[in-house]
Amino acid sequence: MSPKKPINPRVLRRFIILMAFATFVMFTFWAVVRSYVHTPAGDYEVRQGDIMLGDGDYDKAVERFNAALAVSPDHRGALIGRALAFLQAGRHVEAEAEFTYLIDYLQKNLVSDDITGVAVYAAAYSNRGILYDRTGRYEKALADYIRALRIDEGAIDGPAIVDRVIYGTPRPATVRKRAEYLLKQLALPEDQQILRIPEKDAEQRMYKPY
Repeated sequence: MSPKKPINPRVLRRFIILMAFATFVMFTFWAVVRSYVHTPAGDYEVRQGDIMLGDGDYDKAVERFNAALAVSPDHRGALIGRALAFLQAGRHVEAEAEFTYLIDYLQKNLVSDDITGVAVYAAAYSNRGILYDRTGRYEKALADYIRALRIDEGAIDGPAIVDRVIYGTPRPATVRKRAEYLLKQLALPEDQQILRIPEKDAEQRMYKPY
């Protein structure tokens, strides 16, 4: 019986590299498939809508949020996303109806230990407050800001550091700051009130929990 020939080191090295690459490819494929299979219905479309919302393409964002709601009615991320798209596009009647529907839906269905749901609930009030603010309904805006702060101030305490860099506002207006300002102004005689400061109002950011 003839002795076995030693394996060529180059061949062995090539085999190991190929196996490692194949393992990496299969693991990546499995992870992607697993993520897609286990993603709740509508989440993928909501992520697409969020990207378009951030890019300012509001019509396409609405289309993606509609697609999410078609497969998952009352998807919270889709509802608040569509409302924000309406708000940013200046479609105030539709935005108000959407925020109000979401608030009513969460009032009836939210459970106290649903952290994300509570954040969405607070954000819905906060964003509807911004809508009222923009349309000159300051008492309603203040009432919604106060509700939002009582529900979950942590979820709406202002943009994170990444948002501050992107938007270029190192000290952005928060819901609490705006509520405190409105409270002081509305307590003054009407002819002394200054309820709009365009350069400061432009720093207000919408809130969308992720």
